[in-house]
Amino acid sequence: MKKIPIGISDFKTIIDENYYYIDKSLFIKEIIDDGAKVILLPRPRRFGKTLNMSMLRYFYEKTEENNGKLFEALEICKHEEIMSMQAKYPVIYLTFKDEKYSTWEDCRNGIQILISNLYREHEYLLKDDFLDEYQRKNYINVISKEANIVELSKSLSELCHYLYKYHKTKAVILIDEYDVPIQAGFLNNYYDKIIEFMRNFLSSGLKDNIYLEKAVLTGILRVSKESIFSGLNNLKVSTLMRDSYASSFGFIDEEVINILKDFSIDYEIDEVRSWYNGYIFGSKIIYNPWSIINYVDNYKDGFRPYWVNTSSNDLVKKLLTNGGEKIKQELESLVRGEEIVKVVNEDIVMNEIDKSTENVWSFLLFSGYLKVVKQELKNGRTYCNFKIPNLEVLYIYEEIIMSWFNESIDSDKFNLMLQSLVTGDIKIFTKIFKSYVLNSLSYFDVSRNESEKVYHAFVLGMLVALSENYEVKSNRESGYGRYDVMIIPKDHNKLGIVIEFKKADEDDKETLEDAVEAALKQIKDKKYSEELKSRNVQNIIELGIAFQGKEVMIKELSRN
Repeated sequence: MKKIPIGISDFKTIIDENYYYIDKSLFIKEIIDDGAKVILLPRPRRFGKTLNMSMLRYFYEKTEENNGKLFEALEICKHEEIMSMQAKYPVIYLTFKDEKYSTWEDCRNGIQILISNLYREHEYLLKDDFLDEYQRKNYINVISKEANIVELSKSLSELCHYLYKYHKTKAVILIDEYDVPIQAGFLNNYYDKIIEFMRNFLSSGLKDNIYLEKAVLTGILRVSKESIFSGLNNLKVSTLMRDSYASSFGFIDEEVINILKDFSIDYEIDEVRSWYNGYIFGSKIIYNPWSIINYVDNYKDGFRPYWVNTSSNDLVKKLLTNGGEKIKQELESLVRGEEIVKVVNEDIVMNEIDKSTENVWSFLLFSGYLKVVKQELKNGRTYCNFKIPNLEVLYIYEEIIMSWFNESIDSDKFNLMLQSLVTGDIKIFTKIFKSYVLNSLSYFDVSRNESEKVYHAFVLGMLVALSENYEVKSNRESGYGRYDVMIIPKDHNKLGIVIEFKKADEDDKETLEDAVEAALKQIKDKKYSEELKSRNVQNIIELGIAFQGKEVMIKELSRN
């Protein structure tokens, strides 16, 4: 029985030490057959990007050690014309996956160390007076970490030149997770500085570089409009919406079935699919590979969310937390298992992600938090139907939603608030709810005119926390109108609840008392309770909740 390669992304280690490997070697052929000089492959984290880049390195790189044996049992070995190119090129390999810092100074130092180590790998270039005096000084400056920011920006193109001069062969450049420091810069307020550096660094190495054979980059986003790849007319971008390279990252159905059989796991494939499947790359249905190998390694423990623990979800949480009323309404639809329709922006500008709901949902798609179930091209724009891919990703959304309450109210009070609501103790519910609203307005950083965010977050919290025993619906047709929230018990002997939220209109000098009475009148006049009665729920509470900034008033319609 082969070992499961948990956390191992070095291709040579996996082959030499007999780890289980799902053969993705034809990725090499696809790269070589691709006519583009520079290829950018954005994919979600933990979908095999680093392992594939490591495989490319061992294939391309000219070394004293014979790495050709690593490919002997793989599909690529059947293609003699491709294998004839093995070990023929100098390779520049860089990964930015660990370059995430809270300040620009730390980021710059981290990149300086990264490039210093890269130059040290090719230190043989300093021997035998191969470099001229200027080049030698420049090389030593980079290795000794004394290069200034301009010299660092030119270091990729300079090294490419030196390698060609030495080997008489053009270099292959492989850059993994190029956008990690960009995301860190966005989160930590040094975005402009890291964008300027990455633009100069990548452009100098990839644009009009006569010493370049081929370059492959991976990341999560394309971020092309920041002009990182400005003027790079030899660049091909293959996002997860394209058919090219669709099955090179992640596992397809056949591969998952084989690994489950190989490890003699008694499985229900539909359950495996519901937890870890659901991603769609091009026209291929893809499983999360990190989750699958962890499930295989721990299958006796049952189905668990493995992907959520591999990286911080800070940016996702920030976007959903700070997003407006519309984003929270759409998130509610997604959590219910419904679809939302959005225009996809494949050229996301990182510092404009939160400027529109389309950008937020596009970012979540390319980051692996959504899937496309249908797409249609209209007037040059791509409209997509989005859904949450699987139960594992649903878990992540639910955790983010519940974290909103943990920041505003402790879990005991939150549970008591909901318990008071569903048991009809409106006095206790009102007291805790007012405290929750007060704290949440500060947490969500909302202005007086945006306080609806708090109430939509509350509805999402109920949707998640009460899902075992209740169906929570909102903004649906009932009677002669649209109620705001309905809580429908699965046990029809329990209380059903209708809630209408009203914001007091300051322009009309409407008081909280006026607003709450208007909410109750709407519930009564529009017969919002009819749906509950049609489901044989007879014990019903009807609540009006009026709000104005931090002020809240809750009133119950008299029960018959």
